[in-house]
Amino acid sequence: MTSPSPNARPLPIPAARPAPLEPAAFSSAYRFRSITLIANATDTPMVARRMARETLRDWELPGLVDDVELCVSELVGNSVRHVPGERRIGVTFRYWPRRLFLEVADEDPRPPMLPSGGRLGRELDLLPENGRGLFIVQSLADATWWAPREQGGKSVFCRFDWTGGGAR
Repeated sequence: MTSPSPNARPLPIPAARPAPLEPAAFSSAYRFRSITLIANATDTPMVARRMARETLRDWELPGLVDDVELCVSELVGNSVRHVPGERRIGVTFRYWPRRLFLEVADEDPRPPMLPSGGRLGRELDLLPENGRGLFIVQSLADATWWAPREQGGKSVFCRFDWTGGGAR
C-alpha cells in the first residue's frame, strides 16, 4: 500500500457517520444500480465508466453523463491506485427525481486526501502530476462527502442535481 505524499492533507469535505454494509434504503430510491469490482483487475476503471454511461442513458439523464463518468473514473482510479490486491470496490448509483447520488466504496479506511502544493526549487508547484482527481470531482459534483464504513473501509459520495434538459 502506498503512503500518502508528505504534502497531502485530509479532504476538506465533511465526513458522515459510518456507512452501513448495504447501501441505504434500496426501496426508497426511485432508481438504483450497483456493481462490485476487483481493485487489481485490468478492466476495473473501464467497466466502471461504462456502467456510469449506460446507467445514465438508461435513466434518461444525458446531461449528467460526461460529469458523472469523469467523477466515477477519478474515484475508481483512486481506489485502484490506493487499494492493492484482490480488494473490492463498490460503485453505486441512486436516483430520485432531480438528484443523482454516486457512491464509490473501497476497503481502505484512510480518508480521501487532497495534495498540497509542493515546492519545486523556488517555484510553487501548482500543477502536480497527480492528485488533482478529487479537485475535479469537487468541481463537477454539487456536493461531495465521505464516510467510514461499518465493516471497514470508506465510501466517497457525490450528489448531482438534475433539472432536466440538456447539459448542466
